[in-house]
Amino acid sequence: MASEETRTMTPAPTTPIRTDAAHGAAKKQPPTRAWATRLVMVGIVLAALNLRPAITSLGSLLEEVRDGLGMSGTLAGLLTSVPPLCFAVFGVMAPRLARRFGPSAVVCAGMVAIATGLAIRPFLGGTVGFLAASALALMGIAVSNVLMPVIVKRWFPDRVGSMTGLYSMALALGTSLAAAITVPMTDALGGSWQNGLVVWAALAVVAIVPWVPLVRDRSAASAAPEHVSSEVRQEDAGLRITRSRTAWALACFFGLQATAAYITMGWMPQIFRDAGVPAGEAGVLLAVTMAMGVPLAFVIPRVATRLPNQGPVVVVLGVCGLAGYAGLYLAPESGAWAWALLLGVSNCAFPLALTMVGMRAKSSVGVAKLSAFAQSTGYLISIPGPLLVGVLYQHSGGWGLPIALMAGLMVPQIVVGVLAGRNRTVEDEVAAAA
Repeated sequence: MASEETRTMTPAPTTPIRTDAAHGAAKKQPPTRAWATRLVMVGIVLAALNLRPAITSLGSLLEEVRDGLGMSGTLAGLLTSVPPLCFAVFGVMAPRLARRFGPSAVVCAGMVAIATGLAIRPFLGGTVGFLAASALALMGIAVSNVLMPVIVKRWFPDRVGSMTGLYSMALALGTSLAAAITVPMTDALGGSWQNGLVVWAALAVVAIVPWVPLVRDRSAASAAPEHVSSEVRQEDAGLRITRSRTAWALACFFGLQATAAYITMGWMPQIFRDAGVPAGEAGVLLAVTMAMGVPLAFVIPRVATRLPNQGPVVVVLGVCGLAGYAGLYLAPESGAWAWALLLGVSNCAFPLALTMVGMRAKSSVGVAKLSAFAQSTGYLISIPGPLLVGVLYQHSGGWGLPIALMAGLMVPQIVVGVLAGRNRTVEDEVAAAA
């Protein structure tokens, strides 16, 4: 009998339902499927741990990198804008690569690209080389970003919520760890920023290991058959994702939540410092905000897949964000810890967006197209936000207008999130439009 999670995540009556016999057969996995499933689970966790340290470790040492490379302020600003741009540009390539080589092979190559980029970028001796090596690592992150929901959908169709939660929790953990320990680790390694950055390549090398057997053993790929009809496969092969309103709503939701996250990471400590909070405490407040994503990133996807409509979760997260911004405006110093916690809850819109990507398409092929479209379009939307906050802060001389902008962006985020959370699939919408 299908689990409660499977019943609630089924988006439309046209989605094939697994019978008792099929479910029983799935439980009697052949040995190859059993070891492959466990290996994929380990691979997902290790890959997720590597999807943000390339960015947050650099942020921790940006001043030292600028001095070491003789980088201008303009180039340093460009460097902080490179990640979402690379995610948008390279993420589009992921579905095509996955169709040709398989998702596991592409993720494995992505981990190799991350390891290589992180290993060479501190030692290329110039700004251009540093940017090129960073782009190589970010390319690996971009394709892996897109394909993680695809792999979850293919290998764990009955556990989309729990596996997305596990993946999101590992991603948040990697983000927080890199932000928290890069500077102390650099000091322990002799104070060289090169050593502080290159050490993260070792974590990426470890992440390659579980994917290699999956790529080499072709039977592992066939060990994860999808229980979807030939009609669905044919439908998803010719799916024109831009004809789906849900796809556009999900892309806008992804972009607006990414905008809020980048603004928080880039500017929240400065807001607190300008309000009179000591610099050290401001850094701890940011760490608390980011750390909220570790437990909640596991819980929220599990809750979301048990609901036929994810709109209520979107609203709760959005209200937390609005309350946090109101607190930053009215009493930034006296209620600093409360505002940091509220914004940490609001930032968990990211794992919710990933969960909805897995729920709004019927097969892994459809998820690949939806994931690439939503993430690439979303990251393009997110690029101007942090820059605009900086401009408003510089020209207004205070944080009133920037905080008003942050709160104002939260309103459309709630609206498009509610639209993206409706119980429907992109395939049905495209068919109806045609």
